[in-house]
Amino acid sequence: MPTNKNQHFVPRCYLRPFSQEESGKAIRIFNIDREQVIEGAAVKHQCSGSYFYGEDEKLEAAIQFIEQKYADTLRRIREPSYNRLGADDELILKRFWLLQYLRTEAASRRAVEMNNQLGKLVGADSSFNLEIRDAVLMAMHAFATEMEVIDDLKVCLLKNATEIPFVTSDDPAILANRWFQTDDRHRGSTFGLGSAGALAILPLCKNLMLIAYDSDVYSIPKNAGIAKTRREGDVQSLNQLQFLNCRANIFPGQTYDADALRQSFQACVDRRLEERHVLHYSVLDQTNGDYKRYRVVASPDDEDHQEALVHSQTLHPSPQIWPLLVRWRKKGFGMVNGTGIGCVRRSQVDKRRGPPFERMNTGH
Repeated sequence: MPTNKNQHFVPRCYLRPFSQEESGKAIRIFNIDREQVIEGAAVKHQCSGSYFYGEDEKLEAAIQFIEQKYADTLRRIREPSYNRLGADDELILKRFWLLQYLRTEAASRRAVEMNNQLGKLVGADSSFNLEIRDAVLMAMHAFATEMEVIDDLKVCLLKNATEIPFVTSDDPAILANRWFQTDDRHRGSTFGLGSAGALAILPLCKNLMLIAYDSDVYSIPKNAGIAKTRREGDVQSLNQLQFLNCRANIFPGQTYDADALRQSFQACVDRRLEERHVLHYSVLDQTNGDYKRYRVVASPDDEDHQEALVHSQTLHPSPQIWPLLVRWRKKGFGMVNGTGIGCVRRSQVDKRRGPPFERMNTGH
């Protein structure tokens, strides 16, 4: 049994740069429900749960190994003399982003809610239901088997040269896709980790952020993997993703004014989603040779039927503005492809399509 009963789904090594004096002991919180700033909260009580990963000592050790690699990398890239993003550092940052994206309480709750609503919709018994810990272990299995799914993304370390600091949250690893979220050709569709146009975003400290991106769709002007922004709009749009994605708490660091925090949150609160998925139930409408056509109905009880399909669609909140530094690539893949193979990154097309990968690739 692990000796550490209190297990963090957002690790203390990640929260440390946002804590008071970077001590890793106390941290400032902006609670979005109360729109209130809480000073000096204990870091050890943030984003954690009793045996959150269960009682498998090997699993906890593996997670701690990745966290230590991340902590070492973060310490190195924050040095003033660091001026070139190395391949090893790039890989560690991407792997940590993926682990963090999959393992938070909010991510596990979304998986549980979708699974249990699906069971209810199709009339499954209670054995079909997931618990939070089941979802966590499934996420860890997906990470172990599909950790290379974003290795093809280009990486940029973004330096913040404005007076507005980067903020983070209790669900800080953001998967976004400007192409899917703004192009009318994708209206009603969704995206996943293997989709064309993917953006993986993670604040690292108040003036440094990881952005991994599909270089067939976007370009970011950078030098040796490092870019700098002096546009407050870029910082505000990236911070807005944290306000939209977090479950309960923002960690704004020590310099972000409390009133400005409230104003930033209020500016985008109407874009937060109450539900992060929707289920579509379709009944068999007609058969034509080897092909079948299904028709969406509001409820399984609307009409008699013998065959049906259920489709789950992941929903992603969209910011009011997108950072200008993430530019469309001229004649890029996303600008000339709207459907079909263009919806999957080129590097993902020929990969195996086991269940974990398909969930990551499509968002379904």
